[in-house]
Amino acid sequence: MKLKAITDPIQHEIKVLQGEATKDVRYDSQHTFPSESMAIEAFERSVAKLLNVRGWSDLSSLTADFQLYDQLGSAKTGSPQVGDYIQVVLPGPTPENWVRVIHTSTEEKRVEFTVQPCPDPMGHEPDHIEHFFQPQARSTFRVERLGTTITASEIGQHEGINNEEPQAGGRSLINTVIAEAGWLFYQKMQWKLLTDYLVDL
Repeated sequence: MKLKAITDPIQHEIKVLQGEATKDVRYDSQHTFPSESMAIEAFERSVAKLLNVRGWSDLSSLTADFQLYDQLGSAKTGSPQVGDYIQVVLPGPTPENWVRVIHTSTEEKRVEFTVQPCPDPMGHEPDHIEHFFQPQARSTFRVERLGTTITASEIGQHEGINNEEPQAGGRSLINTVIAEAGWLFYQKMQWKLLTDYLVDL
């Protein structure tokens, strides 16, 4: 039983590297305020920062640049809407990555949107996923308030490496390197900085 507990995660990791399995990851930050009125004001600020995707680019010189585009592929400001695109440019000489907004939700105490990897909306290869994750991957960005506590989250689901051609569009090797480096280090830094920023930490 102990050997199985050790070998199963290793076998799963090998399948992930081969693009045959996926991972779920989650990053959260919380901030508890002295009063509910202060928390309500802070929640409004958190929502504004969550929906200002372009503003995420200013977190650090080491983090990615983000740009929001409309359904026609034109750069836009304002809140992400279903059908919009987000271009994600990682630091260094790596290809740009694209995701599409597939879900938004605005409630009194919770606001979120979800994206999935997609082709470049301005490209000429509609079958090539311009992202290091496979198209079934989902990332949900959320802020919510419970009493005097605000929580910001990045919830990654079904994250599998996009390293099968022709879907990878000739990026299979670099996608594997980016995805593995991301799981080990980069994602944790990027999304923890973001969730801290969203809750005023």
